[in-house]
Amino acid sequence: MHPSALAKRVYLFLIIVAFYLVGLGRLPLLGPDEPRYAQVAREMFLTGDLITPTLGGHTWFEKPALLYWLMVAAFKVFGVSEWSARVGPAICGVLTVAAVAFVGRKIDKGFEFWATVVTATCLGLVVFSRAASFDVVITVTTTWSLACFLLHEITQKNKSFLILFYCFVGLSLLAKGLVGIVIPFGVVGVYYFLRRTWPKRSVWFSLFWGVPLAVAVSAIWYGPVIAKHGSTFIDDFFVQHHFARYVSNKYHHPQPVYFYLIIILMLTLPWTTYFIEALVKARRWTWRASDNLSIVRVFAIAWLLLPIVFFSFSASKLPGYVLPSLPAAALLIADVVRFKKPAVPISIACATVLLVLVALFWYAGPIAARESVRDLLRLGDRRGYANVPVLARGGDDRSAEFYAYDRVVYDAHGEPVTFDKISMDEARARGGKFLVLIPVEYAETFRGTPGIEILGDNGRTAILGWTLKRD
Repeated sequence: MHPSALAKRVYLFLIIVAFYLVGLGRLPLLGPDEPRYAQVAREMFLTGDLITPTLGGHTWFEKPALLYWLMVAAFKVFGVSEWSARVGPAICGVLTVAAVAFVGRKIDKGFEFWATVVTATCLGLVVFSRAASFDVVITVTTTWSLACFLLHEITQKNKSFLILFYCFVGLSLLAKGLVGIVIPFGVVGVYYFLRRTWPKRSVWFSLFWGVPLAVAVSAIWYGPVIAKHGSTFIDDFFVQHHFARYVSNKYHHPQPVYFYLIIILMLTLPWTTYFIEALVKARRWTWRASDNLSIVRVFAIAWLLLPIVFFSFSASKLPGYVLPSLPAAALLIADVVRFKKPAVPISIACATVLLVLVALFWYAGPIAARESVRDLLRLGDRRGYANVPVLARGGDDRSAEFYAYDRVVYDAHGEPVTFDKISMDEARARGGKFLVLIPVEYAETFRGTPGIEILGDNGRTAILGWTLKRD
């Protein structure tokens, strides 16, 4: 490679790294997931137990360990903070871009460049890489597994790509459970179906050593956690959070069957029109041709479709479930954009970066403050309620579980105890002085109530100071 070409590639990735890391700690942890996952990682970090996820001291077997381990590593190096909780997912986003660029190199320099730029500026990847969530972690592991399989399909000689494919399948199991098998193997199966051909003998034979290799990689966590918790883990993790989540609405995320067709268009913004153009042009492809570009195109279609179709039939649907389809969409978009005059796509990419930074530094703060109780808890501490127990509110805002991590009152099932659920006997046993979080619309009903003072609100949640009258 010419030194100038290498320098350009390095500069581009340094810009992408800077873009993905800047401002990670500017906003509080938001929603039901970020604070809880960060708190699980903090409890792992504080106890030194990297096998058993806990939340408030109760086992928390909703997700596997890879994201928690990334957070624990960041906490150890940088300390516990929002930035540390998010830096692992941000790096996963950058590595996803790198995997797509790695595939693009097998076509030509133009394809590689646009695959890199498009992937890095798709808002779906940008947004999810800035959140402490599992979706971008499973995206990076499945992207690298599928990139390695695709490169083996192109070269047909390099066994190391197959070895890496199975290793990344094992990491995918650690990233988000059984979907880590479904996506890679499902995409490969759909690819051969679309090509109307059978896998080579080397691919069939690789199952005999590759599947055990993937299991061995994932066993670094599944082995110890099953040995330690047995049927409790199996029922909670596999039965409840895999099968029950897929076939029932137990977790209250119903959406229509066409939901992900809309979501993938949103995830590919601002490149959605190019994405649609790429899908329209697919009817003119030579689907069984053996050149590198044809193989990449068909593989990308299989990669795009499998997660969307699979999760469309799930009873529980969240937007991040199909994030692993986004790298495939980026490959298809790059195939179209590389033939356009570069001024417009470059302008789109630069405008996207600028708009994200403007939104982050000028507009997101007030919105985020409404969605988190971080500032309310700090207010309560300043008003004389530092270190007292916290009665969190129900619903989607679980930020108290991180920002008042050693103070939130939990019930026997590991759920936060709300103001209306705590008994007087328990309240007295816990000292009789609390910070209370309630929906803001109920705050005025407590004005003037003896022992209760309204400390403030963020427009969505109000915080009260509650002191029981001593007998």
